[in-house]
Amino acid sequence: MGIETQVVDGSLMVSKMDYLPPKTPLKPPINALAMEAAKQCERYFKNPSHAFDLPLKPVGTIHQQKVWRATETISVGSTKTYGEIARLIQSGARAVGTACGANPYPLITPCHRVVSAQGVGGFMQENSPGLFRQIKIWLLKHEGVL
Repeated sequence: MGIETQVVDGSLMVSKMDYLPPKTPLKPPINALAMEAAKQCERYFKNPSHAFDLPLKPVGTIHQQKVWRATETISVGSTKTYGEIARLIQSGARAVGTACGANPYPLITPCHRVVSAQGVGGFMQENSPGLFRQIKIWLLKHEGVL
């Protein structure tokens, strides 16, 4: 995971997290918050029920925030479809998918738990087919869904 932090209104916050390509050289965290975020990611990878507790930079449109809040209600080991989330927040399934693809805090905001009515579905509006969908499948297996 790539972890970015930023000072917002005098407080250090996580500003973005990214899945890095497998051959990306790893760098040590550059501050205490990035170190804590890395530790919490490690805890999640050992135990998918780990609850993250990190200060996150407020981001996203009102619609994106509704989608992300809805995904946070999906418990570990469960999924909801894009359509179910859309009905819950009175939106469209494609708009939900777009918001999930723009999620700046994967793992913390578990958009990987939102799936297509016909299967796993896409993930993170990937430009290179395969990697992010493989990550989604791995995460769902890790959480006991697949």
